[in-house]
Amino acid sequence: MDRASDQAFNQSGELSDYNLFSTHSALVAACAREGAAAQHAALSALGERLGSAAMFALGDTANSNPPLLRVFDRFGARRDEVEFHPAWHELLGRLVAEGLHTGPWAEPCAGAHVARAAGYLMWAEIENGTQCPATMSYGAVPALKPQSGDFGVWLQLLMSRDYDPRFVPAADKRGVLMGMGMTERQGGSDVRANTTRAVAVGTPGPGREYRLTGHKWFFSAPMCDAFLVLAQAPRGLSCFLVPRFLPDRSVNGLKLQRLKDKLGNRSNASSEVEFADAWGLLVGEEGRGIPAILEMGVYTRLDNAIGSAGLMHQCTVQAIHHARGRHAFGRLLVEQPLMRNVLADLALESAAAVALVMRLARAFDAQDDEAAGLLRRLLTPVAKYWICKRAPAVCGEAMEVLGGNGYVEEGPIARRFREAPLNSIWEGSGNIMCLDVLRALAREPRTQDVLEELLAHTGSDDPRYHRFAAALSADLRAGAVAEARARELTQRIALAVQAAVLLADGPSAECEAFLASRLVSGAPAAFGTLPPGTDYEALIARCYTPQSP
Repeated sequence: MDRASDQAFNQSGELSDYNLFSTHSALVAACAREGAAAQHAALSALGERLGSAAMFALGDTANSNPPLLRVFDRFGARRDEVEFHPAWHELLGRLVAEGLHTGPWAEPCAGAHVARAAGYLMWAEIENGTQCPATMSYGAVPALKPQSGDFGVWLQLLMSRDYDPRFVPAADKRGVLMGMGMTERQGGSDVRANTTRAVAVGTPGPGREYRLTGHKWFFSAPMCDAFLVLAQAPRGLSCFLVPRFLPDRSVNGLKLQRLKDKLGNRSNASSEVEFADAWGLLVGEEGRGIPAILEMGVYTRLDNAIGSAGLMHQCTVQAIHHARGRHAFGRLLVEQPLMRNVLADLALESAAAVALVMRLARAFDAQDDEAAGLLRRLLTPVAKYWICKRAPAVCGEAMEVLGGNGYVEEGPIARRFREAPLNSIWEGSGNIMCLDVLRALAREPRTQDVLEELLAHTGSDDPRYHRFAAALSADLRAGAVAEARARELTQRIALAVQAAVLLADGPSAECEAFLASRLVSGAPAAFGTLPPGTDYEALIARCYTPQSP
């Protein structure tokens, strides 16, 4: 006789072995709309590889086995190494092999940054810790490119598709990854308060040798091969490339003190570090460290938004999958009217996030276009603020759809829920992003013109949209916005751009739901409040349509 505890019925089952790209209609449409239609076949093949059960298992395993710091060897000599589980190395090797770290720089083509954004969004659905070194490597390339004479070897290795995990000098490696060190405990986001010092070894200047002494409270991905680091030089805060090894092949003076015990992002190591007369090379000019590091930060902030959009989508897909396979109160959860409202609302939020990040990625493909540059400058902090702020709410609501099975660690939501707040903190918190939006608008008057041009090209005469866009424009034209209102303004810009992109190309059900639920009444405090008449099924299918058997 079977015991009740042996029976498992009315369960949705694992969601894996499916194509992350072809089942995501909103992403497919965004790639075509934003200039990466030619990459459709390659992205579909990537989606098939990433959606395998093996990839989901690797992500879970890497996060269940966090890295370990080995400060000393058994004889008492300094090691300053971090040991990772084999699943981490397998994941990072696959990420690099796919070109998701620096692919657009190594193999430039039309729509390269859009295609990478799509691939990176799908990777975020699988595992997020490995995205940390990949994102910093992506942003390091444009930061170092102006000094290709000084950093040519580093640039070449950064663009390699070979992941080489060995702790050896870069000259011996097939490929390298880049980290960063900005944050100090007394300053946090106020990097001008940093106290780490840098002194020139000989003649000062770009590409020249310096020695660094000080401490960083957060040192990202400490097993990377080199780091962009901020330190105070005689002429002010400056940026340096600090490698793990010296030119004579000895280990550089980077003394790892401890690893951070983080809420999420557990597969990845974050550490505290002491610079003990560490050797580095000046990036840019002395006193121009913030502009140098911000060249990297523009790209890492884009990735923060992309990563959050991927987290939102995967959690929503898991909720939809569960609701389609679980009966309650006499019918499937997905057939319950209120549940359908919740799922459709989550799907709408995910689709709007995809629309915004993919439109932003298109601006990164137009590197030499002035208008695209102004959009990058404005919309990067807008997208990073809004999408990263929405991610924890989406992941939390998706967790509730699964009930207790969503709250336990062996389920598909808990790890992603713990991950969700990070992108809002890393690379500048919400307030920093919103103040950056004000700076972008104040420093270049044409920025508002470019924004209004984007908002005008919707092909729609819907009065709700035009009232919202006109009110936003009027407030911007009225002059400087008070700092205390910066979050409100940033949210309105995000919603206006999302609406414009959806109206220009989106399905009518999606556009109608977004206008009615986001522009008329503002972003919902809780999901599941879409108005009567909403086509729930169309919104849900836009987010996730299961493959035919």
